[in-house]
Amino acid sequence: MTRVAILWHMHQPFYEDLATGEHLLPWVRLHALKDYYGMVAMLRDYPAIRVTFNLVPSLLVQLEAFAGDRARDTSLALSLKPAAELDADDRAFVLGNFFHAHRQRMIDAHPRYAELVALRGDWPPPGGPGPAADRFTVEDWRDLQVWHKLAWVDPLYLEHDPRVRGLVARGRGFSEVDKVLLREVELEILNRVIPEYRAAADWGQIEVSASPFYHPILPLLCDTDVYLRTHPQASRPRRRFGHPEDASEQLVRASACHERLFGRPPLGLWPSEGSVSDAMVPLVRRAGFRWMATDELILARTLGVSLSRDHRGHLEQPERLYRPYRISAGGAQVACAFRDHVLSDLIGFTYAGWPAEAAADDFVGRLVEGGRRYREHTGGGEALIPVILDGENAWEHFEGGGRPFLRALYERLSASPELRTVTMSEGCSTATEELPGIFPGSWIDANFSIWIGHRDDQQAWSQLADARAAVEASPGPPDAVARAREELLIAEGSDWFWWYGDDHSSAHDREFDDLFRRHVRNAYQALGAPVPDELFMTNITTGAVTSVPSQVPQGFLAPTIDGEETSYLEWLGAVCVEADGATAMGTMHQVTASARELLRVHVGVDRTRLLVRVDGARPMADLLREGRVVSLQFVNPAGVRLVVRWRGQLEAGLVERVEVGQRRWMSSRPNVVAAAGTVLEMALPFGDVGHDGRLRFFVVVTDDGDRETERHPAGQPIEVVVPGPGSDGRDWRA
Repeated sequence: MTRVAILWHMHQPFYEDLATGEHLLPWVRLHALKDYYGMVAMLRDYPAIRVTFNLVPSLLVQLEAFAGDRARDTSLALSLKPAAELDADDRAFVLGNFFHAHRQRMIDAHPRYAELVALRGDWPPPGGPGPAADRFTVEDWRDLQVWHKLAWVDPLYLEHDPRVRGLVARGRGFSEVDKVLLREVELEILNRVIPEYRAAADWGQIEVSASPFYHPILPLLCDTDVYLRTHPQASRPRRRFGHPEDASEQLVRASACHERLFGRPPLGLWPSEGSVSDAMVPLVRRAGFRWMATDELILARTLGVSLSRDHRGHLEQPERLYRPYRISAGGAQVACAFRDHVLSDLIGFTYAGWPAEAAADDFVGRLVEGGRRYREHTGGGEALIPVILDGENAWEHFEGGGRPFLRALYERLSASPELRTVTMSEGCSTATEELPGIFPGSWIDANFSIWIGHRDDQQAWSQLADARAAVEASPGPPDAVARAREELLIAEGSDWFWWYGDDHSSAHDREFDDLFRRHVRNAYQALGAPVPDELFMTNITTGAVTSVPSQVPQGFLAPTIDGEETSYLEWLGAVCVEADGATAMGTMHQVTASARELLRVHVGVDRTRLLVRVDGARPMADLLREGRVVSLQFVNPAGVRLVVRWRGQLEAGLVERVEVGQRRWMSSRPNVVAAAGTVLEMALPFGDVGHDGRLRFFVVVTDDGDRETERHPAGQPIEVVVPGPGSDGRDWRA
């Protein structure tokens, strides 16, 4: 008999901005509709099947919030808003985000949804979303609000629930009442997920294992220099990160979360991305975990062998992989299983294009052959074949959300006289062979390059290490320090680093980058410490990330600094940067075009000064008198700001950050001038601010409590090259 240990890994990072309560991406909610409930509920039809579900705590706590109707994301808010009340910004967001689904399986499979994506046309459109939005009627918007969610509903509901079946059958012409009905279905599914897993665990059909709470790469938390084991010449972050106590806390909190939700602590751990090292073994054991799992290449590197395969992908040394081990390191022991990479990837990346029955036959045949080879090589005994993979993302590519394949697979496994499914705990309970340590790496190439190998990754690790040091040094009250630590535990998650660099990319790279920097910024803010300016700039250096257009100035300017557009011609040669609504807040709270304080920024130079004009949605003098403060926050030179405020009269001066928590006014020189009327105009002599020939800055609005309300532009600062001798004012860029 061959034992088959299947582990379905369910994972989402922590999308909530704790400062605003907004969830910046909708994937917890949408995958809960389609995958999390149905994947376990369908096992009721296959009582002989035993599997393991790995549920990441950062997913579970967000799922609880959505099930309790306490969480919101922009997509959810706009799916519920009356279609007739969607404004221009809403419509642009809907067109850009309500078609994030697999085109063939989830959009084209529904004629009305396919009609709507065709109506939208190519995206993003070169002339902006306006023309595409104009093609949509109110009925089109409402149908899109419904199909954006309906396409994600679990196949069990699509097959059996009369409410869902009725909506699908009608297909179009939905009403606001239909949206309310679909919201009821959504909340019902969300509230069934965790109880269904707990029930299945209670009757013994499944095991629920865990990952570290916010899904960090534990070996890198223990010491980022572990990466040098496989890449000894690699560049490193500017500050080494080494906090095994954080790794321990992520494990302990994961166990406590599972005990609270499922009535028992987890026995097993899927380390984030299968990432392992000797340093984490004693932490895993002390947190109460009895087994962990990783990839076959880690075993090969640990043993110093090559796990070769024949032309059909069958292992030629099955006696090495198809057995559990005991890892000894740091005075502790933990059982460990190593997944069959080929079998796992067949489900994850290959079988989606096969007929369900043929895919199930091929997979079961490979399991039977693997067990047969194991017995031949060992002279008998039971093989343990671990199959571990993502339990959610693959199904978007399968017919019927993967259910036809899974049903065919479970039917064959239930009926096979040669195969027996087991939980990971059952599989690892027979571990006897000891390994004195484990090779440090992940399931991808047995190293950590994805998360620390690119300069964008290393920049993020540097920012994280700096913030972690600030927390340790903070004399602040315990509750403030605790809030800051929570933000950094979130920022330690693997997903932010996954999307940095040139190895992975998605339509949401900007959002992941923003979320990482947002959590780190929140940590400083919790401590009451100044936020490093670099945390307001994107870490992404691959692709086109700047929102600042490259414009050519027309020469030196000579405006009258009086707060008025004295002449149309005085700023005609400037570079104009449109305000883009970027704020320190989330997209649900983001300043829309109709509510922005600032509209555009004009930037120019004369021979000796930086010249900036700021246009607002109302007279800038009124804005300042009501307590708003406008500043140029320089990234280069770092820590310098030109601040303009109203204190009975207009005040303008340079502020320089001296040390954490302290700032001082520099003396304002006679030719540092500002004037506010209809517009705000500023002139800053190059000689008054230290520079290396280049100035980089954001335009920021704060309220009277020094809380940032707007920052322009998003991602990258405005950059000005200081004109040199003999310049005609045309040889710089902004």
